[in-house]
Order: sequence, then C-alpha cells, then structure tokens
Amino acid sequence: MLLVGETPAANRRIGVVSGGRFEGERLSGRVLDGGSDWQALRADGDVALDVRLQLQAEGGALITMAYKGLRHGPREVIERLERGEAVDPASYYFRISPLFETASAEHGWLNRLLAIGLGHRFPGGPVYNLFEVL
Repeated sequence: MLLVGETPAANRRIGVVSGGRFEGERLSGRVLDGGSDWQALRADGDVALDVRLQLQAEGGALITMAYKGLRHGPREVIERLERGEAVDPASYYFRISPLFETASAEHGWLNRLLAIGLGHRFPGGPVYNLFEVL
C-alpha cells in the first residue's frame, strides 16, 4: 500500500492489485497483476474507491474492469477491517459500480452491461458478488 497522505481532497492511499480469480455463470478467469486501487479516506470516515483492473477470461480474452465504490460503517467495525480482522459483512456497507471493456467478440456483451457489486473485505483481500442490472 502506498500512503500518499493528506491531500486537499482526502487522505489518499493506493493499493497495487496482485492478481486473483473470478467465477460466474457466463465468465470466469483471473485478475492479472498490476491493477490499482485508489482509496480516498474522507473526513466523514468513509472510504471512496477508484479501481482499475485487468481481467483475462479462461479463453484468453482481455477485459478491463473499472469501478467506483464506497465503504463505510460503525467506527469500531471499520477499525477492525483496517487492522485486517475478519468481520461480518452485514456489519458495514461496501458497494461498487463496475464497468467493463473488451475487444473480444465472445465477451462483447460486457461492453453493454451495467452492474452493481456487494463487497466484503477479508484479511487476504476483497471479494465481490456482482449483479447485472436488467
């Protein structure tokens, strides 16, 4: 985590994403190394997220995923999260709104998709459940 510090906008920190996996009904694959997670710790205690990821579908297609998000909750719960402790996902709010982009004809449906995501931060990193908005 890069701790930029207190800027005029917020207390800024930047996390480097070091890979992962994703699985779903229509798409599975891996999160490639090198994404970034720009976090703004706001004066009200909330964390605003601005994330850019590179995904690779099982067939090899490359997909970008960019999302804005918001995480907040009771101070004691957020402090436990910040210390890396496991907490009940129902005890805080963590939502994202991802957009996707790909040149793959097979996965072109992602270019026209709006989604929302429910997040949970585990000690080893975040996990999201994404839902297509119909």
